[in-house]
Amino acid sequence: MKIITARDLMVPIEEYATVSEEATLFEAVMSLEQAQERLNRKRYKYLHRAILVYNKDRKVVGKISQLDVLRALEPKYATMEDVESISRGGFSPDLLKSVLADLALWDKPLKNICGKAARVKVKEFMHLPTEGEYIEETASLEEAMHMLVIGHHQSLLVASKGEIVGILRLTDVFMQVFHMMKLCEL
Repeated sequence: MKIITARDLMVPIEEYATVSEEATLFEAVMSLEQAQERLNRKRYKYLHRAILVYNKDRKVVGKISQLDVLRALEPKYATMEDVESISRGGFSPDLLKSVLADLALWDKPLKNICGKAARVKVKEFMHLPTEGEYIEETASLEEAMHMLVIGHHQSLLVASKGEIVGILRLTDVFMQVFHMMKLCEL
């Protein structure tokens, strides 16, 4: 059986949504829409859900997820400490309402969405990838699965000789594993 690598399943960076760290939130969302329109639907069944961010040297320095975009529209989320531990631990509807009221989140709901989208720069809210979000293009499917599961990642940046060459999405890894299961004679 052929060893499946990160390169076999990744989306090449040229086919992914990218923006400069100086781009606005609006430009980032437009880049995502354009990448989805160009997507080769025969090869990639699922739409992209993130945007890669590059610096002036055209090096990938960050990622923006759909959640990052929504958080950027309400800057007070940045003042909340350790939101991930709260969400992983679970919270009651009452706690959620209390936090919403106490921090006055979304007190001006989407009143000025156009202004925010044009004003907020990507570098202000992008996610800076950690060491555990990079995988070599030659890494096996098993290594990729391990990194995705342990790191709770939706995607990994695929590197070759220190350069980002693509993005390995959880959905593509899952679909490969699913395909392998279907081939089993149970």
